[in-house]
Amino acid sequence: MQVIDWDLAVATGTRLVRPGPQVSREEARRAVAELRQLSRIAEGHVREFTRIDTETAPVAATVVDRPGWIKANVEGFRVVLEPLTQRMAARKEQTPAIVTAVGSRITGVEVGAVLAFLASRVLGQYELFLPPDPSGRQPTGRLTLVAPNIVHAEQELDVNPRDFRLWVCLHEETHRVQFTGVPWLREYVRSQMTDFLLASDMDLSTLLDRLRSAADAVADAVRGGEGNLIDAIQTPEQKEILDRLTAVMTLVEGHGDYVMDAVGPAVVPTVADIRAKFQHRREGGSRLDRTVRKLLGVDLKMKQYAEGSAFVRTVVERVGMDDFNKIWTSPQTLPTQDEISDPGRWIARVVGPRALPGANGTAAAPGE
Repeated sequence: MQVIDWDLAVATGTRLVRPGPQVSREEARRAVAELRQLSRIAEGHVREFTRIDTETAPVAATVVDRPGWIKANVEGFRVVLEPLTQRMAARKEQTPAIVTAVGSRITGVEVGAVLAFLASRVLGQYELFLPPDPSGRQPTGRLTLVAPNIVHAEQELDVNPRDFRLWVCLHEETHRVQFTGVPWLREYVRSQMTDFLLASDMDLSTLLDRLRSAADAVADAVRGGEGNLIDAIQTPEQKEILDRLTAVMTLVEGHGDYVMDAVGPAVVPTVADIRAKFQHRREGGSRLDRTVRKLLGVDLKMKQYAEGSAFVRTVVERVGMDDFNKIWTSPQTLPTQDEISDPGRWIARVVGPRALPGANGTAAAPGE
């Protein structure tokens, strides 16, 4: 039983996505080759700076175009949604076949349209969820860079291309190091996502209520309000799970931004210019673009970068990198959302009182 018509999602997304920047075949080939090379270089810098040990050998990133990114994400969605698909298949006798068929096609078009919007904006990502490899030889995750979007961004920002590409690789490689160097982290995120999906209500009346809430959220966002689809479709249990997911994703996104900016000055000569221009670009866009971003929760991701980076920076400044890395010990040492807003609470709980600010207002050094 298909909840979403995945083939239709890919076809819709690839049809709607805008073409990338106009470059020659040779320019495209050079950009792809350089991104692969820089991803290897960036991983070395990230491993050294973060002090996160990983047994996986450095591997060049997978470089794709916009349709390639759409196809890769559909594959990931299928893996993530498999538990929900299995539950619905077990209840298929409760839903008329025509409703299932029509619903899966409508959802396929919707998913394709969302991916088309995002496919022209995403610079790169670490794909946590890949279809299982029968041989067991392939990695469980994959770093993907979207070459047309990186080239478009560097042209739009008028920045040094090599510096910008390395800067982007530093952020994305941090995610690869996080999830390959912290063995339990991927399974923790996967289990939380599964719990989130299975906590949804399946009865028709609740589904209609969710759809009405979603429609209200769209109308509110168009009027300039704060409505978004993520809040509109949750049950109370899902909200609790989402709090945990939001906290861990704020940590990993903020850690990526922190590492990118901390390593950048030593290896990216024009990093200050890049950061200033890129931050302005993140905050910009047309009214329609801002509305869609808000509805899809993209603005939440932007907030995660800032809050997570501030949390990581504060903790590292107070206790040092080694004590910060206690955060990766287990799910119990991850920060809560409240602790991300108040890093001192996480330090007191996980590192210990010796790391709290001293009586004179300065941070006590580890061991004092």
